[in-house]
Amino acid sequence: MNRIFDTHSHYDDRAFDDDRDEVITRLFENDVCGFVNQGTTVATSEFGIELAEKYGSTYRHIYAAVGLHPECLNENSIQDIETIRRLAAHPKAVAIGEIGLDYYYDVPKELQKEVFAAQLRLADELSMPVVIHDREAHGDILEMLKTYRPKGIVHCFSGSVEMSREIVKLGMYIGMGGVVTFKNARKTVEVIAELPLDRLVLETDCPYLSPVPFRGKRNDSTMICYTAARIAEIKNTDVDEILRITKENAEKVYNLDLSEGIE
Repeated sequence: MNRIFDTHSHYDDRAFDDDRDEVITRLFENDVCGFVNQGTTVATSEFGIELAEKYGSTYRHIYAAVGLHPECLNENSIQDIETIRRLAAHPKAVAIGEIGLDYYYDVPKELQKEVFAAQLRLADELSMPVVIHDREAHGDILEMLKTYRPKGIVHCFSGSVEMSREIVKLGMYIGMGGVVTFKNARKTVEVIAELPLDRLVLETDCPYLSPVPFRGKRNDSTMICYTAARIAEIKNTDVDEILRITKENAEKVYNLDLSEGIE
């Protein structure tokens, strides 16, 4: 039925080096209609586009986001923005991402803010959505989103209910993945309980953050069904409804028509 669309994946990761072809084939045989591979560096952004080109004739809905992740920055990163601009012109590039702030890692905050701001300006210039990474930087992320007011997704949302309300007010979407199935996910459950379904998209962040019962194992887009089942339980609805609405939301945020090319 191809009901699953993964808004955030990393099939460029070395965890898939031994069997990437087999994994991608299996996705589309098991209810997945497509995914967006997220860039973290120039190299992974290029890889995402190459992935979409390689499989595009068989699997239409493989796309790439291109961007510089805050964990991967160095003093020369600002110079790479022009390369990201060039990559963003590719027809399979649908967003500037994964970009944002990460205060867990020892990357200078001012450098992170500079590169983040430059990519937010680029997205605005190109009229493209963004995919936001936010780790231990909620206040600064929210301040910059209010300043630049991009469209897009706050991925793997880890903020409070109050922050989620602010994100929704900005017209952005909130990405949720396997974390919602974890036993210690109280705050995430509270956010989902209040979050309007028309602001929710589903993701894996694969190969990371596999849902229960696969926690600690390699994640892939087929496992979104477990995330959807937990969200359906929280929202007192059924899995089909969650998958339908989140797929429609993905179409809106990425400006896609996911009905094309699907049997």
